[in-house]
Amino acid sequence: MIYSARIKIVLSCFLLSYLHGFAQIKLKSDTAKLPFAIAKEKRLSDDDLNDKKEGIYITGVPDLSSDPQTGFGAGAEAQFFIDGNRSDPFFAYTPYRAEIDLSVFYTTKSEREFELVWDIPYIFNTQWRLRGRCDYEVNPDYVFFGVTENTLEPLSNLSGNTSDYNTYQQEEKSANLTLEHSWFKGKVRTLIGYEYASYETTTPLDNNSLLNEEAMAGLITGYGASHTGLVQLGIIYDTRDLEDDPSGGSYIELTNEYSSTSLGSQFNYNRSFFHYNYYHRLFPQAFKKLVFAARVGLGYTSGNAPFYEYLDQWTSEGDIDGLGGAQSLRGYTQSRFVAPAMALANIEIRYRFAETDVLKQHLAFYVIPFFDAGGIGNTLDRVGNFENLRFSEVPGAQIAWNEDTILRFDLGICPEGAQFYFGIGQIF
Repeated sequence: MIYSARIKIVLSCFLLSYLHGFAQIKLKSDTAKLPFAIAKEKRLSDDDLNDKKEGIYITGVPDLSSDPQTGFGAGAEAQFFIDGNRSDPFFAYTPYRAEIDLSVFYTTKSEREFELVWDIPYIFNTQWRLRGRCDYEVNPDYVFFGVTENTLEPLSNLSGNTSDYNTYQQEEKSANLTLEHSWFKGKVRTLIGYEYASYETTTPLDNNSLLNEEAMAGLITGYGASHTGLVQLGIIYDTRDLEDDPSGGSYIELTNEYSSTSLGSQFNYNRSFFHYNYYHRLFPQAFKKLVFAARVGLGYTSGNAPFYEYLDQWTSEGDIDGLGGAQSLRGYTQSRFVAPAMALANIEIRYRFAETDVLKQHLAFYVIPFFDAGGIGNTLDRVGNFENLRFSEVPGAQIAWNEDTILRFDLGICPEGAQFYFGIGQIF
């Protein structure tokens, strides 16, 4: 684990050095002109452009959390940004020229995670984009309720006589790399990628846990030691003006992950996910920034997928970890509802009520009431049945730090209780 962390720190330093050199590259043509056309919808708003920071800088925040399942957690996340300067023709059309995120996290119940992520839009001033991620995680506090519509039953029907009946530990090591190419003035992107991951799953109660019982009964696969290798394909339509914190535009994505033994996997399965995000600035004459944001998504997993692959949906900008938790149905336990088909919807009103500069850092403050909905089904035709839907609501708050770093605080309330979340970045 220490060796893995050192590798990631060395790699992050190498990438930062490389990207610093990349930032110094100048176009052969006039630097006031783009080397290829980018749609005007992709241009940042005047307000966001004025607030955007120039040059190379670092933001870092402590990552603190408290949850009945995982205990008290502490860690840190550092973000390295290369924004270029205002003479760069891409300055008004990208959230950054390059970004590297490094995060470390540990909880009192022994969850620990190390993650390195990088993103380079228009790499070397071309229409290509490079993304990647390396991750190591040990989490002894995952919960499992099944992978069918039976997870819609009340918690009292899904929990055994002991507190650890639904709990399992998973150790994961994974690496992912994707390449995207932009088309039609940057509005459309196609992507191809590959991911490899290894897993070690155990339960504290052995034969007396739900996960072990379903594995022994042949209802699930992936229990114990396993690994997956898969190819990722996608097509994206994107007219957002600022990816990290949009004020307008749409984001439509269709992704597919295909796993087979020929790709280095133990399993043969396919997973598809479609989602549509919409952003619209309300009453711009009266409010500097009041944004209506909405998302709908639909995913389906088929074939001999291991149980943990039903728990998340993959997008080009990160995973959505099941239905329930900070990324989907806030207020419910993480991955509370799981089945082959999953649908979700989120609505937020993002209102910037104040902003200021502190030590040359720009801070903007938001209040964000939200409403979440989601449903699951054993088949696609059942996912929209009203009895298969669940809802949550209530308020959130955010701080935008130099436009690129979003600090998010959400309180989700649902019929099963309430949970508070702190995270970095918009959930969509």
